Amino acid sequence: MTHKIWKKDYTPADFNDRCRGTAVTHMGIVCTRVGPDFIEATMPVDERTRQPLGLLHGGSSVLLAESIMSTAGNWTVDFPNEYCVGQEINANHVRSAREGFVVGTARPVHVGRSSQVWETRVEQDGKLVCVSRMTLAVIRRTTEKAPHA
Repeated sequence: MTHKIWKKDYTPADFNDRCRGTAVTHMGIVCTRVGPDFIEATMPVDERTRQPLGLLHGGSSVLLAESIMSTAGNWTVDFPNEYCVGQEINANHVRSAREGFVVGTARPVHVGRSSQVWETRVEQDGKLVCVSRMTLAVIRRTTEKAPHA
């Protein structure tokens, strides 16, 4: 059984509003579900996200993964007193996609006081396209200005 890990009752609209006017909206990424311990978002496979051979660009998959994992991390901390920033990300691209949509689902591996590890599975039609893992540092606010959660 999963338990709710978010500090507030977040919705897909919270993610989509937070990302308005960023690379996330430029790439067509839209949050579709927020569960008790996961965030899910879709991304089109189109001219914005393909590489020259017509395949989903690996960097696009990583942008999708990092966007939902970074948001997820920030939703678990006491913002604005704390916030999360990425330290490392990796990805394994295991299947190509040429059209349609991919779905990324971020889930925690470790949520600690000073660091977090998240994993995103990017799938198309239930088949794994990419798996990505990200380490986040939890930063305690020491100045008057903190990034937007």
